[in-house]
Amino acid sequence: MSALSLKGPAWVTVRQYRRTLWLALALALFALAVVAGLRIWAAQNPVAPAEDGVWIASPYNGGYLKLRWILEYVGGAAIVLPGVVAAVVAGPMVAREYESGTYQLSLTQSVRPVEWLRSKLTVATVFATLAALAVMGVFWLGRLGVRQGWDYHWGHVVTYAASGVTVFAYVLAAVAVGALVGQLVRRTLLAMSAAGLVMGAVLAAFTSYRWSLMPVERLTGPLHSGPRITQDGLQMGSGMLTPAGTDFDQAICWDEVQRVPGVDIQEGLWDQLMNQCYARNGVTTEYVDYHPASHFWPTQLIETGIVLALAALAAFAAFRVLRARHP
Repeated sequence: MSALSLKGPAWVTVRQYRRTLWLALALALFALAVVAGLRIWAAQNPVAPAEDGVWIASPYNGGYLKLRWILEYVGGAAIVLPGVVAAVVAGPMVAREYESGTYQLSLTQSVRPVEWLRSKLTVATVFATLAALAVMGVFWLGRLGVRQGWDYHWGHVVTYAASGVTVFAYVLAAVAVGALVGQLVRRTLLAMSAAGLVMGAVLAAFTSYRWSLMPVERLTGPLHSGPRITQDGLQMGSGMLTPAGTDFDQAICWDEVQRVPGVDIQEGLWDQLMNQCYARNGVTTEYVDYHPASHFWPTQLIETGIVLALAALAAFAAFRVLRARHP
Protein backbone atom coordinates (compact mmCIF):
# COMPACT_ATOMS: atom_id res chain seq x y z
CA MET A 1 0.00 0.00 0.00
CA SER A 2 2.93 2.34 0.58
CA ALA A 3 3.56 2.35 -3.16
CA LEU A 4 0.31 4.13 -3.80
CA SER A 5 0.91 7.78 -4.65
CA LEU A 6 -1.67 9.20 -2.28
CA LYS A 7 -1.57 12.54 -0.54
CA GLY A 8 -3.25 14.23 2.38
CA PRO A 9 -6.20 12.66 4.20
CA ALA A 10 -6.45 9.79 1.71
CA TRP A 11 -2.88 8.75 2.46
CA VAL A 12 -3.61 8.92 6.18
CA THR A 13 -6.72 6.75 5.77
CA VAL A 14 -4.88 4.07 3.79
CA ARG A 15 -2.05 4.17 6.30
CA GLN A 16 -4.48 3.69 9.19
CA TYR A 17 -6.12 0.61 7.69
CA ARG A 18 -3.24 -0.90 5.72
CA ARG A 19 -3.29 -4.13 7.75
CA THR A 20 -6.99 -4.63 7.08
CA LEU A 21 -6.44 -3.97 3.38
CA TRP A 22 -3.54 -6.40 3.16
CA LEU A 23 -5.60 -9.01 4.99
CA ALA A 24 -8.48 -8.56 2.52
CA LEU A 25 -6.07 -8.92 -0.40
CA ALA A 26 -4.57 -12.08 1.08
CA LEU A 27 -8.04 -13.55 1.64
CA ALA A 28 -9.04 -12.83 -1.97
CA LEU A 29 -5.87 -14.44 -3.33
CA PHE A 30 -6.37 -17.46 -1.07
CA ALA A 31 -9.96 -17.93 -2.28
CA LEU A 32 -8.81 -17.59 -5.88
CA ALA A 33 -6.11 -20.22 -5.40
CA VAL A 34 -8.52 -22.63 -3.68
CA VAL A 35 -11.19 -22.35 -6.37
CA ALA A 36 -8.65 -22.68 -9.19
CA GLY A 37 -7.14 -25.76 -7.53
CA LEU A 38 -10.54 -27.36 -7.04
CA ARG A 39 -11.42 -26.76 -10.68
CA ILE A 40 -8.27 -28.58 -11.75
CA TRP A 41 -9.06 -31.44 -9.35
CA ALA A 42 -12.71 -31.64 -10.46
CA ALA A 43 -11.71 -31.80 -14.13
CA GLN A 44 -10.07 -35.19 -13.57
CA ASN A 45 -13.43 -37.03 -13.54
CA PRO A 46 -16.55 -36.58 -15.71
CA VAL A 47 -19.82 -35.19 -14.39
CA ALA A 48 -23.07 -36.83 -15.53
CA PRO A 49 -26.61 -35.37 -15.48
CA ALA A 50 -29.33 -36.79 -13.24
CA GLU A 51 -33.04 -36.97 -14.08
CA ASP A 52 -33.86 -33.82 -12.10
CA GLY A 53 -31.38 -31.76 -14.08
CA VAL A 54 -28.70 -31.59 -11.38
CA TRP A 55 -25.31 -32.76 -12.56
CA ILE A 56 -23.85 -35.42 -10.28
CA ALA A 57 -20.14 -36.01 -9.91
CA SER A 58 -18.43 -39.37 -9.82
CA PRO A 59 -18.21 -40.73 -6.25
CA TYR A 60 -14.45 -40.43 -6.66
CA ASN A 61 -14.64 -36.78 -7.73
CA GLY A 62 -14.22 -35.08 -4.36
CA GLY A 63 -12.94 -31.94 -6.06
CA TYR A 64 -16.28 -31.28 -7.76
CA LEU A 65 -18.24 -31.70 -4.54
CA LYS A 66 -15.86 -29.44 -2.63
CA LEU A 67 -16.01 -26.85 -5.42
CA ARG A 68 -19.80 -26.65 -5.13
CA TRP A 69 -19.48 -26.38 -1.36
CA ILE A 70 -16.89 -23.59 -1.56
CA LEU A 71 -18.97 -21.66 -4.09
CA GLU A 72 -21.86 -21.51 -1.62
CA TYR A 73 -19.60 -19.61 0.76
CA VAL A 74 -18.20 -17.38 -1.99
CA GLY A 75 -21.71 -16.53 -3.11
CA GLY A 76 -22.72 -15.94 0.49
CA ALA A 77 -19.84 -13.47 0.76
CA ALA A 78 -21.52 -11.34 -1.91
CA ILE A 79 -24.60 -11.17 0.31
CA VAL A 80 -22.84 -10.28 3.57
CA LEU A 81 -20.20 -7.99 2.02
CA PRO A 82 -22.40 -4.84 2.07
CA GLY A 83 -23.15 -5.34 5.75
CA VAL A 84 -19.44 -5.76 6.53
CA VAL A 85 -18.54 -2.65 4.53
CA ALA A 86 -21.23 -0.59 6.25
CA ALA A 87 -20.07 -1.75 9.68
CA VAL A 88 -16.40 -0.97 8.96
CA VAL A 89 -17.13 2.49 7.59
CA ALA A 90 -19.61 3.37 10.34
CA GLY A 91 -17.47 2.06 13.20
CA PRO A 92 -13.68 2.14 12.77
CA MET A 93 -13.57 4.76 9.99
CA VAL A 94 -16.06 7.35 11.25
CA ALA A 95 -17.56 6.74 14.69
CA ARG A 96 -14.26 5.83 16.32
CA GLU A 97 -12.76 9.11 15.06
CA TYR A 98 -15.47 10.99 16.92
CA GLU A 99 -15.39 8.71 19.96
CA SER A 100 -11.63 9.10 20.42
CA GLY A 101 -11.50 12.73 19.34
CA THR A 102 -8.85 12.11 16.68
CA TYR A 103 -10.99 13.79 14.03
CA GLN A 104 -10.23 17.10 15.76
CA LEU A 105 -6.53 16.58 15.06
CA SER A 106 -7.26 16.14 11.37
CA LEU A 107 -9.29 19.32 11.29
CA THR A 108 -6.39 21.29 12.80
CA GLN A 109 -4.10 20.23 9.92
CA SER A 110 -5.65 22.64 7.40
CA VAL A 111 -8.11 19.90 6.37
CA ARG A 112 -11.69 20.99 5.93
CA PRO A 113 -14.38 18.68 7.40
CA VAL A 114 -15.74 17.91 3.94
CA GLU A 115 -12.29 16.86 2.72
CA TRP A 116 -11.81 14.72 5.82
CA LEU A 117 -15.02 12.76 5.21
CA ARG A 118 -14.64 12.69 1.44
CA SER A 119 -11.18 11.13 1.70
CA LYS A 120 -12.47 8.35 3.94
CA LEU A 121 -15.41 7.61 1.69
CA THR A 122 -13.23 7.63 -1.43
CA VAL A 123 -10.81 5.10 0.02
CA ALA A 124 -13.67 2.97 1.35
CA THR A 125 -15.47 3.09 -2.01
CA VAL A 126 -12.39 2.04 -4.00
CA PHE A 127 -11.54 -0.92 -1.82
CA ALA A 128 -15.17 -1.99 -1.32
CA THR A 129 -15.62 -2.03 -5.09
CA LEU A 130 -12.44 -4.06 -5.52
CA ALA A 131 -13.66 -6.50 -2.86
CA ALA A 132 -16.97 -6.91 -4.70
CA LEU A 133 -15.11 -7.44 -7.97
CA ALA A 134 -12.92 -10.08 -6.31
CA VAL A 135 -15.93 -11.97 -4.93
CA MET A 136 -17.66 -11.90 -8.30
CA GLY A 137 -14.50 -12.99 -10.15
CA VAL A 138 -13.85 -15.93 -7.81
CA PHE A 139 -17.49 -17.01 -8.03
CA TRP A 140 -17.53 -16.92 -11.84
CA LEU A 141 -14.23 -18.78 -12.02
CA GLY A 142 -15.68 -21.57 -9.91
CA ARG A 143 -19.12 -21.54 -11.50
CA LEU A 144 -17.69 -22.14 -14.96
CA GLY A 145 -16.58 -25.53 -13.63
CA VAL A 146 -19.97 -26.41 -12.13
CA ARG A 147 -22.81 -27.78 -14.20
CA GLN A 148 -26.20 -26.10 -13.99
CA GLY A 149 -28.38 -27.30 -11.13
CA TRP A 150 -31.16 -25.91 -8.98
CA ASP A 151 -28.70 -24.39 -6.52
CA TYR A 152 -26.91 -22.51 -9.30
CA HIS A 153 -30.05 -21.37 -11.07
CA TRP A 154 -29.86 -17.71 -12.06
CA GLY A 155 -32.76 -16.92 -9.72
CA HIS A 156 -31.16 -18.54 -6.67
CA VAL A 157 -30.40 -15.85 -4.09
CA VAL A 158 -26.68 -16.70 -3.89
CA THR A 159 -26.16 -16.92 -7.65
CA TYR A 160 -28.17 -13.76 -8.22
CA ALA A 161 -26.05 -11.82 -5.73
CA ALA A 162 -22.66 -13.03 -6.96
CA SER A 163 -23.13 -13.06 -10.72
CA GLY A 164 -24.72 -9.67 -11.45
CA VAL A 165 -24.01 -6.00 -10.87
CA THR A 166 -26.21 -5.39 -7.84
CA VAL A 167 -23.33 -6.19 -5.48
CA PHE A 168 -21.54 -3.03 -6.64
CA ALA A 169 -24.59 -0.90 -5.93
CA TYR A 170 -24.95 -2.46 -2.50
CA VAL A 171 -21.34 -1.80 -1.46
CA LEU A 172 -21.66 1.83 -2.58
CA ALA A 173 -24.84 2.13 -0.54
CA ALA A 174 -23.02 0.48 2.37
CA VAL A 175 -20.28 3.13 2.29
CA ALA A 176 -22.83 5.95 2.29
CA VAL A 177 -24.97 4.37 5.02
CA GLY A 178 -21.87 3.73 7.12
CA ALA A 179 -20.83 7.37 6.85
CA LEU A 180 -24.28 8.58 7.84
CA VAL A 181 -24.76 6.17 10.74
CA GLY A 182 -21.22 6.76 12.01
CA GLN A 183 -21.85 10.47 12.32
CA LEU A 184 -25.25 10.07 13.92
CA VAL A 185 -24.26 7.42 16.49
CA ARG A 186 -20.58 8.31 17.17
CA ARG A 187 -20.01 5.13 19.19
CA THR A 188 -17.94 2.49 17.45
CA LEU A 189 -19.77 -0.71 18.40
CA LEU A 190 -23.23 0.85 18.26
CA ALA A 191 -22.50 2.41 14.88
CA MET A 192 -21.23 -0.91 13.48
CA SER A 193 -24.33 -2.74 14.69
CA ALA A 194 -26.73 -0.09 13.44
CA ALA A 195 -25.13 0.18 10.00
CA GLY A 196 -25.05 -3.59 9.61
CA LEU A 197 -28.72 -3.83 10.56
CA VAL A 198 -29.71 -1.10 8.11
CA MET A 199 -27.97 -2.81 5.21
CA GLY A 200 -29.35 -6.16 6.33
CA ALA A 201 -32.87 -4.72 6.24
CA VAL A 202 -32.32 -3.28 2.75
CA LEU A 203 -30.98 -6.60 1.46
CA ALA A 204 -33.84 -8.53 3.07
CA ALA A 205 -36.41 -6.20 1.52
CA PHE A 206 -35.02 -6.59 -1.98
CA THR A 207 -34.60 -10.34 -1.57
CA SER A 208 -38.30 -10.58 -0.73
CA TYR A 209 -39.63 -8.22 -3.40
CA ARG A 210 -37.12 -8.10 -6.26
CA TRP A 211 -39.17 -10.47 -8.39
CA SER A 212 -42.06 -8.03 -8.21
CA LEU A 213 -40.02 -5.39 -10.05
CA MET A 214 -41.01 -6.93 -13.38
CA PRO A 215 -44.34 -8.48 -14.36
CA VAL A 216 -44.40 -12.26 -14.57
CA GLU A 217 -45.26 -14.19 -17.70
CA ARG A 218 -48.08 -16.73 -17.65
CA LEU A 219 -48.47 -20.11 -19.31
CA THR A 220 -51.82 -21.91 -19.38
CA GLY A 221 -52.85 -25.46 -20.16
CA PRO A 222 -55.59 -28.05 -19.65
CA LEU A 223 -56.55 -29.18 -16.15
CA HIS A 224 -54.30 -31.96 -14.74
CA SER A 225 -51.91 -31.71 -17.67
CA GLY A 226 -51.09 -28.06 -17.33
CA PRO A 227 -48.15 -26.05 -18.62
CA ARG A 228 -44.55 -26.82 -17.77
CA ILE A 229 -41.96 -24.08 -17.80
CA THR A 230 -38.45 -24.75 -19.05
CA GLN A 231 -35.65 -25.56 -16.63
CA ASP A 232 -34.19 -22.06 -16.87
CA GLY A 233 -37.47 -20.42 -15.83
CA LEU A 234 -38.17 -19.16 -12.30
CA GLN A 235 -41.63 -20.24 -11.17
CA MET A 236 -43.44 -17.67 -9.05
CA GLY A 237 -46.88 -19.19 -8.70
CA SER A 238 -49.49 -21.52 -10.12
CA GLY A 239 -53.19 -22.16 -9.88
CA MET A 240 -56.47 -22.65 -11.73
CA LEU A 241 -58.71 -20.34 -13.75
CA THR A 242 -62.46 -19.96 -13.97
CA PRO A 243 -64.20 -19.64 -17.35
CA ALA A 244 -64.11 -15.86 -16.81
CA GLY A 245 -60.30 -15.98 -16.58
CA THR A 246 -60.08 -15.16 -12.86
CA ASP A 247 -58.18 -17.19 -10.27
CA PHE A 248 -60.16 -20.04 -8.75
CA ASP A 249 -59.75 -20.55 -5.01
CA GLN A 250 -58.96 -24.25 -4.66
CA ALA A 251 -59.84 -24.07 -0.96
CA ILE A 252 -63.51 -24.09 -2.03
CA CYS A 253 -63.21 -27.64 -3.32
CA TRP A 254 -60.88 -28.72 -0.53
CA ASP A 255 -63.36 -27.64 2.15
CA GLU A 256 -66.27 -29.23 0.30
CA VAL A 257 -64.57 -32.59 -0.19
CA GLN A 258 -63.20 -32.76 3.36
CA ARG A 259 -66.76 -32.66 4.72
CA VAL A 260 -67.70 -35.87 2.87
CA PRO A 261 -67.70 -38.89 5.25
CA GLY A 262 -65.12 -41.57 4.48
CA VAL A 263 -63.22 -39.52 1.92
CA ASP A 264 -59.91 -40.38 3.60
CA ILE A 265 -60.69 -44.10 3.65
CA GLN A 266 -62.09 -44.98 0.24
CA GLU A 267 -59.34 -45.07 -2.39
CA GLY A 268 -59.81 -42.69 -5.30
CA LEU A 269 -62.82 -40.93 -3.74
CA TRP A 270 -60.87 -37.74 -3.00
CA ASP A 271 -59.76 -37.25 -6.62
CA GLN A 272 -63.22 -38.11 -7.93
CA LEU A 273 -64.96 -35.55 -5.72
CA MET A 274 -62.34 -32.88 -6.45
CA ASN A 275 -62.82 -33.33 -10.19
CA GLN A 276 -66.59 -33.11 -9.75
CA CYS A 277 -66.18 -29.87 -7.82
CA TYR A 278 -63.90 -28.45 -10.53
CA ALA A 279 -66.46 -29.40 -13.18
CA ARG A 280 -69.35 -27.70 -11.30
CA ASN A 281 -67.28 -24.52 -11.10
CA GLY A 282 -66.26 -24.74 -14.74
CA VAL A 283 -62.55 -25.04 -13.97
CA THR A 284 -60.73 -26.51 -16.96
CA THR A 285 -57.48 -24.53 -17.07
CA GLU A 286 -54.27 -24.43 -15.04
CA TYR A 287 -51.66 -21.69 -15.15
CA VAL A 288 -48.06 -21.09 -14.12
CA ASP A 289 -46.61 -17.62 -13.48
CA TYR A 290 -42.87 -17.40 -14.02
CA HIS A 291 -39.88 -15.24 -14.89
CA PRO A 292 -37.91 -16.35 -17.95
CA ALA A 293 -34.12 -16.19 -17.92
CA SER A 294 -34.32 -13.01 -20.01
CA HIS A 295 -35.63 -11.17 -16.91
CA PHE A 296 -32.33 -11.62 -15.06
CA TRP A 297 -30.48 -8.56 -16.37
CA PRO A 298 -33.47 -6.18 -16.45
CA THR A 299 -34.20 -7.07 -12.83
CA GLN A 300 -30.54 -6.59 -11.93
CA LEU A 301 -30.46 -3.17 -13.58
CA ILE A 302 -33.71 -1.99 -12.00
CA GLU A 303 -32.59 -3.09 -8.54
CA THR A 304 -29.16 -1.53 -9.09
CA GLY A 305 -30.73 1.79 -10.05
CA ILE A 306 -32.94 1.85 -6.95
CA VAL A 307 -30.07 0.95 -4.62
CA LEU A 308 -27.82 3.59 -6.22
CA ALA A 309 -30.54 6.18 -5.65
CA LEU A 310 -30.66 5.15 -1.98
CA ALA A 311 -26.86 5.39 -1.85
CA ALA A 312 -26.97 8.92 -3.26
CA LEU A 313 -29.57 9.96 -0.69
CA ALA A 314 -27.54 8.48 2.17
CA ALA A 315 -24.35 10.18 0.95
CA PHE A 316 -26.17 13.51 0.61
CA ALA A 317 -27.54 13.15 4.13
CA ALA A 318 -24.09 12.26 5.49
CA PHE A 319 -22.55 15.46 4.13
CA ARG A 320 -25.53 17.52 5.28
CA VAL A 321 -25.05 16.21 8.82
CA LEU A 322 -21.34 17.00 8.60
CA ARG A 323 -21.93 20.57 7.43
CA ALA A 324 -24.57 21.09 10.12
CA ARG A 325 -22.16 20.09 12.87
CA HIS A 326 -19.00 21.57 11.35
CA PRO A 327 -20.04 24.61 9.30
